[in-house]
Amino acid sequence: MELAPWIRLLLVVACLFPASVDCMVRHYKFNVVMKKTNRLCSSKSIVTVNGKFPGPTIVAREDDTLLIKVVNHVSYNVSIHWHGVKQLRTGWADGPAYITQCPIQPGQKYVYNFNVTGQRGTLWWHAHVLWLRATVHGAIVILPKRGVPYPFPTPHKEQIILLAEWWKSDVEAVINQATKSGLAPNVSDAHIINGHPGPLPSCPSQGFTLPVDSGKTYMLRIINAALNEELFFKIAGHLLTVVEVDATYVKPFKTDSILIAPGQTTNVLLTADHTSGKYLLAAAPFMDAPIAVDNVTATATLHYSGTLSSSATITTLPPPLNATAIATNFSNALRSLNSKKYPALVPLKIDHNLFFTIGLGVNPCSTCVNGNRVVADINNVTFIMPKIALLQAHFFKIRGVFTDDFPAVPSVTYNYTGTQPTNFQTMNGTRLYRLSYNSTVELVLQDTGMIAAENHPIHLHGFNFFEVGRGIGNFDRKTDPQKFNLIDPVERNTIGVPSGGWVAIRFRADNPGVWFMHCHLEVHTTWGLKMAFVVDNGKGPNQSVLPPPPDLPKC
Repeated sequence: MELAPWIRLLLVVACLFPASVDCMVRHYKFNVVMKKTNRLCSSKSIVTVNGKFPGPTIVAREDDTLLIKVVNHVSYNVSIHWHGVKQLRTGWADGPAYITQCPIQPGQKYVYNFNVTGQRGTLWWHAHVLWLRATVHGAIVILPKRGVPYPFPTPHKEQIILLAEWWKSDVEAVINQATKSGLAPNVSDAHIINGHPGPLPSCPSQGFTLPVDSGKTYMLRIINAALNEELFFKIAGHLLTVVEVDATYVKPFKTDSILIAPGQTTNVLLTADHTSGKYLLAAAPFMDAPIAVDNVTATATLHYSGTLSSSATITTLPPPLNATAIATNFSNALRSLNSKKYPALVPLKIDHNLFFTIGLGVNPCSTCVNGNRVVADINNVTFIMPKIALLQAHFFKIRGVFTDDFPAVPSVTYNYTGTQPTNFQTMNGTRLYRLSYNSTVELVLQDTGMIAAENHPIHLHGFNFFEVGRGIGNFDRKTDPQKFNLIDPVERNTIGVPSGGWVAIRFRADNPGVWFMHCHLEVHTTWGLKMAFVVDNGKGPNQSVLPPPPDLPKC
């Protein structure tokens, strides 16, 4: 389907501090336009921001305020999510369509108004309606306050590395066909690094080149913007020092490969410790379950200054598709910095102990190919999107839009990672879980073998959380908590639930509003693997959701 000409986004970054503190007001103007592009040697039109794919990078400083004006001139509804921004009391600016706002309809506009108080690091922005984020996405770089150094050696330069997927077909046609048939959608045709797959047998494109000088250290801000696949990332002949994930500092460690799930970000230091040469960058999928994936490895080139372009590139192979041990070792190596300046404030007393099973199911569908439709669920509830935004319904007390009876535990217990039950059918509903302000939550996310066990990157809007434990098999409430890390667990906004295993996270509900939680595999979100928390206002003057802006979109 051919889209209309363009969406325009105007971004103004205004500092909270007075000019005497040397704060800069930053102005960004984004135009999202249709642009013909030739990727995988096939020409097609895609939605782009300012004619660029990936989109432009937003640069701000910790505690800045951002005003983002979005004008929709396409034939689809549009909304933009600022992934990882906590949106303290400003849920109206979070972006997921029908959760915190009605989408911006064609010809309409909306100003996102929020700040990045207490945050610094790499985040990203993307469309949060339909599958538009396949091409509508870009990086967010939040610099530390002026005069505040990184807690690691200052790099010579910094570079955005955006990993994603590429379809020869229109992604909306792909998911629409799958929805009609009730079957899984086609996988992408290639993986890409900064918009390019690298040379392929069927398409000898040049790909992205990263120039470096021998002896200097670079920080790579790596983002996985892929719709449906976790990725390994590796550079031939070089070790990477991991220093940050999801805009939180970690205890540095060296590795030759990183694992990064859709929605996650990872900052690494790369030291150019060779005198010359060209070295391959590679990104390839991780999948240790019998699920169809795009097997094409994306490549780029690390090019030392002074090296002839005709020189042979030193190659590398990324970890194998099913390299579970490498993925597990990487996840287990992540630890919060937990310093005096950057403490790990893990909740120790818990008010809500939640246990959520996640997986797939099958519901009847008279118009589908096999008479059934593949769905996804949390605690056997397949989430039904409302027709009025949940935050609006909560704030204005509109009845009948949602219920707050989302189950804290599954309604039926079974061997989640063993023998499958005979009934794969799920319940449908727009059900939320209610939390009082400042209450603490421990949430165990348990993968299930319903149809097939699979990795699930779960993203929680509005909060960071601490991963206090993970394991393979069924979570054991009696023994597993004894092994929880409550000292320096990694802090994230998106967590990978291992195939056939579980993770336990903790967070404090100190941000009033309605906050989406969903699998960041877009196909699973489409199928219903999502829910939301409603966090009530507190009693203090700064503990309530701010009133909605006057230009809030209408459904």
